[in-house]
Amino acid sequence: MKIVAVRKIGAQLLVATALLAVVQPANAIPAFARKYGLPCSACHEAWPMLNNFGMTFRDNGYQLGNDRDAPIYQQPAYWPIMFRVTPNWHRESNNRVAVDKVPGTASSGLVESTVTASGFDVGGIDIVTAGTLSKNISFFVQPFIGNSSSGLSQAWVRLDNLIGSRWFNVKMGKFELDEPISQERTLLLNNTGALYYNYFFTPPGDNNFFSGIGNAQLGVEVSGHSSNDYTRYSVAVVNNSNGETGLPAGQTYNVFTNFNQGFEVPGLGLQRVGVYGFFGASPTYFQTSNGNPIPGTGTGNRSFYRAGAYGQFYIRKFDFQTFYEHGYDNVFLGNSVAANQPSKLPAGAVGPSWNGGFVEAHYDYNPRLILISKYELIRMSRQANPTIRGNSGNLDTWTIGYRWYPIMNPRAGLAWVQEYSRIINAGTATLSGKDDISNSYLMGFDFDF
Repeated sequence: MKIVAVRKIGAQLLVATALLAVVQPANAIPAFARKYGLPCSACHEAWPMLNNFGMTFRDNGYQLGNDRDAPIYQQPAYWPIMFRVTPNWHRESNNRVAVDKVPGTASSGLVESTVTASGFDVGGIDIVTAGTLSKNISFFVQPFIGNSSSGLSQAWVRLDNLIGSRWFNVKMGKFELDEPISQERTLLLNNTGALYYNYFFTPPGDNNFFSGIGNAQLGVEVSGHSSNDYTRYSVAVVNNSNGETGLPAGQTYNVFTNFNQGFEVPGLGLQRVGVYGFFGASPTYFQTSNGNPIPGTGTGNRSFYRAGAYGQFYIRKFDFQTFYEHGYDNVFLGNSVAANQPSKLPAGAVGPSWNGGFVEAHYDYNPRLILISKYELIRMSRQANPTIRGNSGNLDTWTIGYRWYPIMNPRAGLAWVQEYSRIINAGTATLSGKDDISNSYLMGFDFDF
């Protein structure tokens, strides 16, 4: 899923609707259920969210280790393809939009006002094909057709069980990072609450080319896991292009690592904890031609990182996903200053740092009904320079909702969804500098076939 790179947190949050227009959640693939004769609930706690069996199936290269794995043994009519569409009605409200005092007359001046919009909509079409090209060679291709743009979200091939070991698998292409909690498989759809903002955060005034671990990246990944998938690791080396094709940035590479461990608690079930980190360098200036940057010539690279820990805990019908991130950008990135012009750094300039996280809770009332709630926050611990207000960039967001599945079979899935979300962006109102508050309500269908 192509994600628009957003440099400033104020802009990032105000254009959440535009982001979600091109960030289409995925992916339950009913073709796998048809292929193996399994119910959707075998792999999904609530599609598209995977359970441990589904994670093991994915990590095994979409293989169960039987004679149905290789495509040569399938019926010629079998084709592992899925499409997903979300027709819905939604309402969006923002309490501090700068509007003309007299509509259509720019000279009348601006005033802050609440702006509300509502109506029927559709979130584009997500298409996924995935499976095995041969034994121990898996693939995944995900084009999307959006309302304002279309493209290729993911496309990769993976060599599985190299040298006869599940601990050595190699993937190459454009792929979702082995994220602690998958943005691709979020249960939420509304414009305010569906994103994990920590995955896409860039501090105020920052020009880091990298805009978060939530973007699909271009590179190679080495991964491995135990037979029951309780122990997992992955290491990815990716371009510093933020997942954009055509080599637009420079010639350095970034590294993402993830390690997690699952364990059983008697009477409660499987629990999982892990740690992750993304370490890289971003260009601060480019070679130019007639003053215009030349793509691919980014230089003056300066370091940044995102690192943290997470957990997934089950207490009978409840489960909780917890996530923590600490981020840091070099002083030149944080102040949008070229590394070859240090004299332009403002007085007191430092590298910005921040902390953030979220807690997402699910209650599985029964296999066809799941209740959802989420709280997420970001807090700046150090701004890039003294001119930036201390709480600029801080945010809080709350979301509640549910998904009801009247249809969930190997042929198709249909969910009725209702969600409400509210986000507070500290000090981002254009005119007053007060807190900006947005609300989103969505109800509709989410179906795949």
